[in-house]
Amino acid sequence: MTHVTFIELNLRGLIVRCPMSPNAHITSHRKPRRTATQSWVVRTGVAGGVLSTLAVAGAGSATAAEKPVESTVEMPALNAALATSIAQSAAATQQTSFDFQDRAQQDEATSKVEAAAKKAADEAERKAEAERKAAAAKEKREKEEARASRATERQSLSSKSAAQTSEDAATAASSSSKGSATGSTATLVSFLRAQVGKAYVMGSTGPSSYDCSGLVMAAYSQIGIDLPRVSQDQSTAGTQVSTSNLQVGDILYWGPAGSAYHVAVYIGGGKFIGAQNPSTGIVERDMSYSPPTGAVRVL
Repeated sequence: MTHVTFIELNLRGLIVRCPMSPNAHITSHRKPRRTATQSWVVRTGVAGGVLSTLAVAGAGSATAAEKPVESTVEMPALNAALATSIAQSAAATQQTSFDFQDRAQQDEATSKVEAAAKKAADEAERKAEAERKAAAAKEKREKEEARASRATERQSLSSKSAAQTSEDAATAASSSSKGSATGSTATLVSFLRAQVGKAYVMGSTGPSSYDCSGLVMAAYSQIGIDLPRVSQDQSTAGTQVSTSNLQVGDILYWGPAGSAYHVAVYIGGGKFIGAQNPSTGIVERDMSYSPPTGAVRVL
């Protein structure tokens, strides 16, 4: 009687029973494209199955009259070392992931800080530029206002004296023809020297401060001669004379006759006295300090 032996292979929960003779060869039941771990488990299971088959076949030969023996072989589980290795690999992978996430967060935070710093710097630069422009505009506006104020003052002074210009010119001409009969040049020079060192103030006619035409007008009033108030009119109040033929008491002017911007009085010896500017006040200077454009004689 032929003995038929059955072997059961438990492959991933699937039990396969197949009849085989004591000398039969066990065919491998591998599935395609298994991982290395799965292949190792299957090979181990198959080897165990072969050994079980051989044992069963030997038993069948000894006891031919007995019933066929059925044997179930299960694939062994992963051993502890392999499980530990897999767990460690998973932990390392997770830690690497955490490290990447942490670095990404740090890089993002750094980028935000740099962007905020650049924005603040740009804003500060825009603010500084706006302040510079505002300061420049204010300075320009102040200069224009000062220029307009000076022009208005000059126009006002000219208007006040315009009505008396003809009369003053006639009086000056009359005084010129009389010469020293109406006063003395010594009195004129003495008064001028007494004013040296006093302050220059635009529009002032004394006694503590003067502007250039205010000083000339005040000096000539000491000897009974009335002159126009402003330098433009004083430069044409008498007879025009050459600066190379001057006499004590001649009025010196700077700028065109009729449009002079400064006046002073010649005191002899190549010198003059005049209210120069706010920095120097009333001074006595040599003609070489600032040669005049022309001169008029009213004495």
